Amino acid sequence: MDVRGKKIWVGMSGGVDSAVSAALLQKAGAEVTGVFIKGWYPSGMPCTWAHERRDAMRVAARLHIPFITLDASAEYKKSVIDYMLAEYAAGRTPNPDVMCNREVKFGAFYRAAKNAGADAIATGHYRSGEKDQTYFLWAVPREVLAETIFPVGEMEKSDVRKLATRFNIPVAAKKDSQGVCFLGPVSLDEFLRAEFGEARGRAIDEKGEVIGEHDGALLSTIGERVALRDASPGPWFVLAKDVEKNELTVGKVRGVRASEASATISFTDANWHADLATTVEAQYRYRGPRLAGRVEDDRFIPAAPLPESPASGQSIVFYSATGALVGGGIITA
Repeated sequence: MDVRGKKIWVGMSGGVDSAVSAALLQKAGAEVTGVFIKGWYPSGMPCTWAHERRDAMRVAARLHIPFITLDASAEYKKSVIDYMLAEYAAGRTPNPDVMCNREVKFGAFYRAAKNAGADAIATGHYRSGEKDQTYFLWAVPREVLAETIFPVGEMEKSDVRKLATRFNIPVAAKKDSQGVCFLGPVSLDEFLRAEFGEARGRAIDEKGEVIGEHDGALLSTIGERVALRDASPGPWFVLAKDVEKNELTVGKVRGVRASEASATISFTDANWHADLATTVEAQYRYRGPRLAGRVEDDRFIPAAPLPESPASGQSIVFYSATGALVGGGIITA
């Protein structure tokens, strides 16, 4: 897209990626407006949103661009936090970053930008390389991605930092943010313990023998490393969970044996960005392997046996042979 003279709203988180994105668009001749998206934050827990907003404002001031704060707390609470807690309570493994992108970063933000007369929005997401974030973009509507610019999308992080230094951006040396979307420094474990509390229960091995205790089945997800009490040295990984019994099945290797893994992956709530080819590659967890196979209706049929069982509630994301995002869905089995 030729951005010269175009009105572009850039989602500015206070980090280096979005800051460089704004600088690149400005240099290309766009009329850039910086937008800090204010989410929902857990009460009684430390939160740095005011500091992040200040950093975003500093960047906007350095670039001499207008700056807006968009309150998306209602959308975030309903579509991200409430969804995440409901999934944990049901024993599934949610993907809050996917919902955050669909409902907030490419939902409330996109609608506000278009209502204000913007030609497009822009974010600091990466679409290739080591930092590839397309796994979290599958649920964004196709028409929204068509009007979204990713100025640093094909770059390496090291090159983005070099540009930040060259542009004399205040956050050039700032560390990458961690945690779930807008939770900032609050770890997911801390947040879940505050919401659900602790409820000690049995941890059993694959033979059904009790090997120790855990702090609550609602606090863990399939494949996650878990700390056990009164157990032999680990590491221990969650293989299965029974929310009603408050019981975890654990093992010392992440995932189940290949012979016990499902032959196919069923999914729902599909969202497509391109037409399906005969064969695709599928990724069923972030930074997990991409497996060749085909899609039939609401099932992915891998070309080779799955190395492990995927977690219900997680995302399965499909790519073309060239690595382009094709679509995705939510795993049901």
